[in-house]
Parts: sequence; structure tokens; C-alpha cells
Amino acid sequence: MINDYKLLNGCRLVTEEIPYVRSAAIGIYIRVGSRHEAEYIKGAAHFIEHMLFKGTESRSARDIAESFESIGGQLNAYTAKEYTCVYARTLDEHLSLAMDILFDMLFAAKFAPKDFDNEKKVIIEEINMYEDTPDDLIHDVFARQMWSQHPLGSPILGTRDSVSSFERGPICDFYRDHYQPSNMVIAVAGNIDSVKVKDAISAHLEGHSGGDLKVGQEVQRNYRCFSNLVEKPTEQVQICIGVPGINYFDERRHALNIMNNVFGGGMSSRLFQSLREELGLAYSVYSYPAAYSDSGAYSLYIGTNPGRIDTCFEALFKEIRSFLETGITPLELERTQQLIKSSLYLGLENVMNRMSRLGKSMLMYGEVHAPEEIMDRILAVDAQQVHELALSLLGKEPFSLAAIAPQQTLNEVERAFNHYWTVP
Repeated sequence: MINDYKLLNGCRLVTEEIPYVRSAAIGIYIRVGSRHEAEYIKGAAHFIEHMLFKGTESRSARDIAESFESIGGQLNAYTAKEYTCVYARTLDEHLSLAMDILFDMLFAAKFAPKDFDNEKKVIIEEINMYEDTPDDLIHDVFARQMWSQHPLGSPILGTRDSVSSFERGPICDFYRDHYQPSNMVIAVAGNIDSVKVKDAISAHLEGHSGGDLKVGQEVQRNYRCFSNLVEKPTEQVQICIGVPGINYFDERRHALNIMNNVFGGGMSSRLFQSLREELGLAYSVYSYPAAYSDSGAYSLYIGTNPGRIDTCFEALFKEIRSFLETGITPLELERTQQLIKSSLYLGLENVMNRMSRLGKSMLMYGEVHAPEEIMDRILAVDAQQVHELALSLLGKEPFSLAAIAPQQTLNEVERAFNHYWTVP
């Protein structure tokens, strides 16, 4: 049973009682991510996520870690473009202690000067590690130019320059401004009593003002195709091409889910079967949508040998043209709908997944749809709708290009891309 509560200070709580399990999961979703950051504090949301684990007025970092390990619980967090999530999973009998620790971390983080300075070094090393992983970095290289005039294009980690220049005062101000109940959605799932959970969370929120709901800078529609080429001494050439996509409110999102699965989202997809299985051009090739509250992108990735650049682009755009000309078959549609159905329902057998579904749905849409309702919408999508969406996304706007490789290889990438990119 799912329950939805709006607490007095503006916090939204959603719970799901699952009496046949012995665990419980809680996630606290804060509407703050990299898109909410000013230029001079890029990476602040991610930095604060780290600092939450460094101790409070009543618990040291060691106390927090040992408390969860002593009960066999899991505690973690992550930062996204539009939100931050702090979450925990424990046995149901330890949920109360988990909540005590989580809310202490959220509202009483100490930001001790020594920890502050040490964590700046840690995150700079994280940035260094990330930039040494070009098959991950390429997606930031693409996003950086897709949203070049907007914080959505900024890396979640920040930059070495921005993180090294962090000062405690502005970061603490950013923390106090955003970590307020009105900016939070809390999701709890498992063997719980929803009323008791509601009462306990309400008690933890007492004394904290609701605050103003924080809204990020709106994305303006001003797409112009681009090339963003980054020189690095890599063995492979990392390539990402893409176009503007749809936001997560768009009713075509279910058709996009099906389209992406058929085109490049899995091992049975056309891109994978053609470029990897039949032609052996790459180990990794796929497509993926990125959807935000007011913007989106649709991208294709391939990592390949520099000697195969022409062959890759020729094959890649051949698959795009074929997809635009024929759309998807009835068999592909039915197979993908069943794949999505299996993924949805099998995911519900995991308490963490159920909690995450509740939290993200409430955060993004302000409500939680039953799995049956979601599947009804997916099963209502027909091949014509998928084809029309493909034409809208892949057949109208010119593709943009991002690549990481040595300079000589980048020249070849740009030449081959310009030669092959035109589609109907």
C-alpha cells in the first residue's frame, strides 16, 4: 500500500508498506544538483553530498560509518544534475536508528575546516580519475557543449579550478539555502508502519523552516549543431553524436523508451547487432536519452580503433537512415514492450528499487503511478508513434559531434563525420 503525505513544512513523504520482507529502505531526495549552481561554485552540490558524511555536532565520520556497519546497514548518496539523494537500507528493526543518523547528517553537518580542506583534495582526485576514463568523460564533453550557456552543461563534480577555490562560507550558505524541508521528497519502502514513519519523520523535521522551493535557471531553446573535440593521448577514439531530445514531462517518453531499446539500448538493439556483432567495429556501442525537467538530448556512443573511423560513421548513419525509413517492426515493438514489463516488475522485487521509484516519481511528477498504469501506457504505444518520434528527433535537427582522441585522429573524425552525417 502506497501512502502520500504532505508535511506541514512543505516536505513530501511517500511510503509503501511491504509486510512480507524484513528490510526497509529510505531515500531523501533534495531538489539541488549541478544545474542550481552559480559559476563560481560549480560542483557545490556534489561537494556538500561528500561533507554530509564527514560528521555532525554529535557524531564523527567514524561514528556514522560504524553505526551503520554495526547493524549491517547500507548508507550512501549521489548527486545528479537536478537533485541529490541520500539513502539507506537496513533491517526493518533498525529503521529508526537509520533515520536518526540520516537526519542528523542532513541538518547538522559540521563542515569542519580541516575536513573541508581535505575533501577538496579528495574530489580533485575524483575529477582526475574521471578524466582518465575517456569512455565516461565523452558524455560530459558532449553535454558541456549541448548546454553551453546553461549550468546543465557543467560537470556534476565541478572542475579542478572551481573545487580548489571553494570557501567554507559560500558553500555553507548554499547548503542552508537548499537543504530545507520544502526542497525535499522522502521515500520509505519495506516492512514499515506508515503512520509511525510519518510521525518519526515529522519529529525530525521540527525546528527546521520550510524555506522557499528552489527552481533552477530555465533552459532556453537555442540549439545549434557543434563539434567539441578534446585532444587526449588515448588508444581508442571516443565518439558521441546527438541531437536535442525531450524533457521527462513529455507524453512521448514511453515511445522514446521503446525507440531507444530497439535502436541502441541493449544487446538485441540494431546498433549493437550491426556495429558490434556483425561488423566487429566496437566493443561498446549504444544510444541513450538524457531527460530533464525542461530539456533533453538523444545521443549515440561508440568507442573504436582510429583506423575504423570511416567505416564506423558509414555504418552508424546507415543504421540511422534505415531506422528513419522503416521504423520498427511489430515483432520489435512487442518484444520491447515485454522487455520493459519484465524489467519493471522484476525491479519491484527489490526494496531499494521500490523506494527509488517512489522518490523519483514524487520528485519529478508530484505523484506516483501504479506499475499497471505505467504498463498500460507502454502497451498503448504503437509502431507509428515510435516512427514519428524517431523522425522528429533524428530526422530534423543536424547531428552534433563530440570526440576524444589524439589531434591527428580528431581531424579524421571531423572529416568523416562531415562526410557521412546527412540523413533524410
